[in-house]
Amino acid sequence: MDGSHRWAGPLLGTVGAALAVAGPVMLFRARSGRKEIRSELAAQKITFPRHGLPADLAAYAGRSVETGPEAHAYAEFINGNVALATGGRTYAEITAELHATGGDDEKLAKLRQTAFMGQSLRASLMSAYQAWHLTTLVTGLGAALTGLGVALVATADTLAPRSPNRS
Repeated sequence: MDGSHRWAGPLLGTVGAALAVAGPVMLFRARSGRKEIRSELAAQKITFPRHGLPADLAAYAGRSVETGPEAHAYAEFINGNVALATGGRTYAEITAELHATGGDDEKLAKLRQTAFMGQSLRASLMSAYQAWHLTTLVTGLGAALTGLGVALVATADTLAPRSPNRS
C-alpha cells in the first residue's frame, strides 16, 4: 500500500465505531419514543364505540386507542363526525359565515365550536400518528447505522497492515 491509503483503515474504523455506537442509541430512542406515544394515548382513555362505526373502521369497534395506526383511525372517525355535524364545512368556513351574519347567530357559533374541537382533537391524534411513523423511521435508521458501522469496523480490520508475527 502506498502512503495515501495508510489512513483508510483507521478512518473506516473510526467512522464505523461511531456509527456502531450511534445506531443502538437511535434504536433505544425510537423504542422509548414509541413507549411514550403508547403511554400518552392510553392516558387519554379513548375507545372506539362498539356500534355505529363506518364499515372501514368496523375492525376497531370497542378497541382502545394506544398506537399510531389506531390514533389515525380514530382521527378519521372524528373527521367523519365533524363533517356530518357541519355539513362538510370547516371551522374557517363556518367562522366566515358567522362573521357574515354579524357574529350573532348562536347556532353558527355552536357549530363553529364543534368544528374547532373536532378538528383540534383530530390534529392531536394525527400528530401522534406522525410521531409513530417517525419512531419507525428512527428504528430503521438505527438498525442500518448499526449494521453499516459493524461492516466498516470489519473492513478496517481487514485493511489493517499485518505483521509477520500476527495472523
